[in-house]
Amino acid sequence: MEEIKSFNACIEESIKKHWNLDALTDYKGATLQYQDVARKIEKLHILFENCGIQKGDKIALCGRNMSNWAVAFLGTLTFGAVAVPILHEFTPDQIHNIVNHSEAKLLFVGDVVATQIDPAKMPDLEGIINIPDYSLMISRTDKLTYAREHLNEFFGKKFPKYFRKEMVSYYKEQSPDELALINYTSGTTGFSKGVMIPYRAMWGNLDFASKVLDKVFSPGDNTISILPMAHMYGMAFEFIKEFASGCHIFYLTRIPSPAVVAQAFSDIKPIIIIAVPLVIEKIIKKKVLPKLETPAMKVLLRTPFISRKIREKIREQVFKAFGGKLYEIIIGGAAFNQEIEQFLKSIDFPFTVGYGATECAPIITYNDWRDHVAGSCGKAVVHMEVKIDSPDPSRIPGEILARGTNVMLGYFKNEEATKNALDNEGWYHTGDLGITDDQGNVFIKGRSKNMLLGASGQNIFPEEIEDSLNSLPFVMESIVVQRGDKLIGLVHPDMDEAKAHNLDMEKIKAIMEQNRQVLNQTQPAYCKLSGMEIYEEEFEKTPKKSIKRYLYK
Repeated sequence: MEEIKSFNACIEESIKKHWNLDALTDYKGATLQYQDVARKIEKLHILFENCGIQKGDKIALCGRNMSNWAVAFLGTLTFGAVAVPILHEFTPDQIHNIVNHSEAKLLFVGDVVATQIDPAKMPDLEGIINIPDYSLMISRTDKLTYAREHLNEFFGKKFPKYFRKEMVSYYKEQSPDELALINYTSGTTGFSKGVMIPYRAMWGNLDFASKVLDKVFSPGDNTISILPMAHMYGMAFEFIKEFASGCHIFYLTRIPSPAVVAQAFSDIKPIIIIAVPLVIEKIIKKKVLPKLETPAMKVLLRTPFISRKIREKIREQVFKAFGGKLYEIIIGGAAFNQEIEQFLKSIDFPFTVGYGATECAPIITYNDWRDHVAGSCGKAVVHMEVKIDSPDPSRIPGEILARGTNVMLGYFKNEEATKNALDNEGWYHTGDLGITDDQGNVFIKGRSKNMLLGASGQNIFPEEIEDSLNSLPFVMESIVVQRGDKLIGLVHPDMDEAKAHNLDMEKIKAIMEQNRQVLNQTQPAYCKLSGMEIYEEEFEKTPKKSIKRYLYK
């Protein structure tokens, strides 16, 4: 049996070890050193203690990536409370649903989210705290109000002379299976699945990252956080590992457009980049490929001896586009564009592709870029096993199953979904299809779960959007598909109803466009539809009457 160490002890150790180093910076804004993080965590602990938060109570966080979000998250876990990270792009109703379903007692909110939510729809919250300055937005108990108003006084009494690293002492989880956080894969009530992540899974991901990246990271190295920290991928590998290694993490705090990201890479010069395919693809397509598509360059690339030097020069340029100090880019979350992958391979660029799931917090497979096999997403990582549920796993795709330290406890208050996902032998059924080669590399062949991925790593569940779309006028059935970074609604209208209302195709198209606008008002930005396409015939179905989605992608 492997020894599983305390996750919170790793956080405590890093803070003490890197006390005088820069820890967290809001890009083009303020910087916190590790000692500043410790001081803020201590104040949050005093606040929690004096307002009556108990070990195991749920504390939700919803806001854009920033230093104070990271501090609030660490403060929650190191107090012994359970964190509930919520994507800030969820609609207000989705945020209300998650807060209520998770039984959260406190909610930390970012400045934008604060203006959108309705506290009255979250009646069990004891208070809402603003992330930028930890001021109270709403307090429903005298204890919380008093604790916040007298916080500095309480801190002064606890540490009358000074606050030093020797005084930092955090809650240590009592068992590896103790619940650390609940991460919701979606925000809609009917589809909500709160993934219960135990401390062992948090440690398993951190230990994996340490084993493969400790040769890369040194204390003080710059890293960048682009993906939402409320998403397990960004949390584990853009935040927790870097923090535990004494790195200096920069938060963009703005929408990560290609221009903003490219400028940030140039300024920050990160040692490693964690990204979803779309971010990398956009930078390559906008910054690099146009220079290679001139007639003269095409001729040079076809000339063998010149070609090698040209490719080295191109590699240098691509390297520069990502800051110039990079060890590797780790890509995950969705299928990588084959054209871009082949291009990066051709110039020997340091990138690799991993695979994971929220339910594994998140890592399942990975390879260092030097061992990356084109088209694959690596091998099972330390602490994890992978198998393909197929009679011939190397040739016939089957469901990818994962088992090990990183696997969730189950879904919060959802026994049926838990039973469907975790079998009696502890295998997590991913719902993804794949094959393996002789070396154990996994190749994903399809996503039977249908999940799509937004440009910034957000999980998009087409069934949720379709559910709303199907309830709008003259819609019989629909499928939501992704084309590039756009979502398109494919709609089969209720032709009998349309005929009864004397609607021709032009009028049906006008109604569907109106439906699109109505639908988009209820969706977060990354779930909005960019267009609608009409299908006069019914969509093809399986014997179980499910739409054959793969025919329409």
